[in-house]
Amino acid sequence: MGIGGFEWVLIVLAILLLFGAKRIPELARGLGQGIKEFRKASDDIRKEIDRGQKDIMDSTKTYDYKEKDPHRERQEESSQEPGSQSEQNKQSENIDK
Repeated sequence: MGIGGFEWVLIVLAILLLFGAKRIPELARGLGQGIKEFRKASDDIRKEIDRGQKDIMDSTKTYDYKEKDPHRERQEESSQEPGSQSEQNKQSENIDK
C-alpha cells in the first residue's frame, strides 16, 4: 500500500493552507540550503577520514621493522661475533668429548 494521487493532493492542499503560497518557496529554499550544508559537511568528514587512512597507510609502508629494531641488530651482531655464546657452546662440547 502506498500513498495514492488523491492523498498527495490533500497533503499539498493542507500545506498551502498552513503556510500560505508566499512562504512555501522560502521554506523550500531553506530546506535546499540545509540539505546542501549537510552534504558539504558529510563530504568534508569523509575526506578527512580518507586523508587520515592514507596517512596511516603511508606511515606503515615506510617503516621497515628489520632496520629499525635495535634488539634484532644486537642479536645478529652477537651471533656473528667469534666469541659469541653459540660458538662458546660448540667449543665446550668439543672439550667434553
